[in-house]
Amino acid sequence: MRYLIEFKNMMRINIREYGMFIALFLIVVFFTMFTPNNVFFSPRNISNLINQNGYIAVLAVGMTLVIVIRHIDLSVGSVAGFLGAVVTIMMVEQNIPMQLAIPAVLVFGAIIGMFNGLLIAKVGMPAFVVTLAGMMAFRGGLFQITQRTGTILIGIDEFNAIGNGFIPDFAVLDDFHFLTLVVGAIGIILVIFFQFKERSAKQRYKFDVPSLPIFVSKLLFIAMAIGYLSMVLSQHNGLSWTVVIVLLVVIVYHFITSKTVLGRHIYAVGSNPEASKLTGISVSKITVFVFGSMGMLAALSGILFTARLQAATINAGEFFELDAIAGAFVGGVSSAGGVGKVTGSIIGALVMASLTNGMQLMGRGTSEQHIVRGIVLLIAVAFDVISRRKSR
Repeated sequence: MRYLIEFKNMMRINIREYGMFIALFLIVVFFTMFTPNNVFFSPRNISNLINQNGYIAVLAVGMTLVIVIRHIDLSVGSVAGFLGAVVTIMMVEQNIPMQLAIPAVLVFGAIIGMFNGLLIAKVGMPAFVVTLAGMMAFRGGLFQITQRTGTILIGIDEFNAIGNGFIPDFAVLDDFHFLTLVVGAIGIILVIFFQFKERSAKQRYKFDVPSLPIFVSKLLFIAMAIGYLSMVLSQHNGLSWTVVIVLLVVIVYHFITSKTVLGRHIYAVGSNPEASKLTGISVSKITVFVFGSMGMLAALSGILFTARLQAATINAGEFFELDAIAGAFVGGVSSAGGVGKVTGSIIGALVMASLTNGMQLMGRGTSEQHIVRGIVLLIAVAFDVISRRKSR
């Protein structure tokens, strides 16, 4: 009985963090039960679902930090589409090697984001206006550079593999991708190790921690989720390069936001910009960094999308910014700033992608998909507002 009460209290306190995992679990169960032949959770569909939305997941990571510092970036979709076309032209028409074109475009994206950040932090322009102007300008730029052909095909197998290829396996197992199973096992070990390390650090500084049974139950659930997902992916070609890139982005940004001084400053600025200034934090530098990071991730998103499509198109990047913003909010980022996790936004992006994919498999039209996704976003933001009001 004591553990049940503790579990309820933990859920109540961490409902923002755990709620999205519960929502994703319920969505997966629902669509698995009600799609024809339980096709939703088939290895092929899960692999396609993750790979098709990798570029949105990358944008959601960057958008998390932007919203945390109380801003918004409406330009990321147009920037992604524009830079996806730029990298294509560099490789296809200018014959620049992929190994040079990709880093150059990533740097270009960072410069675009930093320019936005400077206008916001130094000039004092609203982020909404700056990025709205960027959205229109880069959409026009994309039209300009693709108007001659409309679509620029990419015949470079190495580049296209970024969006469509899978990591080769080094062992032969019937019906399973062995390397994916190994990566899943390593992931479980690392999660358990770092969770115990964090728990020990909290106990050392006399912070409250869950009881050992509750803590072990949580780890068991996480281990089962990672293990089962690894098993499913291993039955269909294993890990893709897109998944690897997304995982690396999540790991790097999770480390920055949770383990570095820079990360603490970002959340401090989002929680109270004026108090942050008084403590010596440069709000303008944090703003420029966050928007520069967002621009670089927009460039990476454009590369992933272009590689998956194997072409640069005039419509690339449309509505990417809306999907990224929705994923961040559904993933637990607070509309008031200062609250939100990178890992949560990834789950939020998966929730929105799962809704679209599941409804498509059930034969529901585009209009219904947009309505449901809009309702889910509204519920997520309403939950944030109500929970903040109750905590005052």
